Amino acid sequence: MSTSALERYRSQYAEQIARLTEIRDRRIETAFAAVPRENFLPRPPWTTISAGVAIQTADVAGIYDNVLVAIDRERGINNGEPALHATWLDAVAPQPGETVIHVGAGTGYYTAILARLVDPGGHVEAFEYEADLAAQAARNLRDYPPVSVHAGSAFGRPLPEADVIYVNAGVAAPDVEWLKALKPGGRLIFPWQPHQGWGPAMLVRRRAKGFSAKPLMTVGFIACSGTTERPKSNRKPGEAGLAAVRSIWLGADRAPDPTAVAVYDRVWFSSAKVEA
Repeated sequence: MSTSALERYRSQYAEQIARLTEIRDRRIETAFAAVPRENFLPRPPWTTISAGVAIQTADVAGIYDNVLVAIDRERGINNGEPALHATWLDAVAPQPGETVIHVGAGTGYYTAILARLVDPGGHVEAFEYEADLAAQAARNLRDYPPVSVHAGSAFGRPLPEADVIYVNAGVAAPDVEWLKALKPGGRLIFPWQPHQGWGPAMLVRRRAKGFSAKPLMTVGFIACSGTTERPKSNRKPGEAGLAAVRSIWLGADRAPDPTAVAVYDRVWFSSAKVEA
């Protein structure tokens, strides 16, 4: 297929994603138009998934749509839905010169988009627990110099200071090291899945006096690999509790109080706002 035809597909795809999500930062649309999705996927034929329906296609036009694309169906690993990621990227707003930690990088497609958003001067630290996927990501991202790929878990380990932490794996509670790594004003987005396989995407921001939190949308992600154990919960939230969260606290900094919605061994969620 000609280069011009591929560029046309990517441009139309990026316009579609921007239209679906009403993103505020037009650089996100530009990044989707620039990064070749096919370079981060298995060889065709590809399996695309939309609304639970899987379709096999060898036509590159089929992957330039708002669809999941299977990376490994047996392990349940997919290249995620573009509109969801565009919404998340708009929410965390990576800026040129910033440092991003990407947890659950897969084969690197959304890592590449993050790299474009923090260029010039920025850097992406990409973590992928599955060794084969990490190796593929390292190959796929070799022409993206602001990226370092780490084959291993980003859970339970000290991390470099970051402006953005972008988590693409479901967790029962955020790792305390993610919260500690955020710079002042830093943003964290992760799929909070206190119930089996689903929960809200949580947008967290480090404020001067704590961590504000806001649920964005209900999502379902594959569970985060490499966690040593599921965090102990003294209190699990119902649906109303999930929607009520406005802050997250480290247990070492502040003990749970009557505003607690969910309490884990090292972190807890509150319905109270953080003072600016």
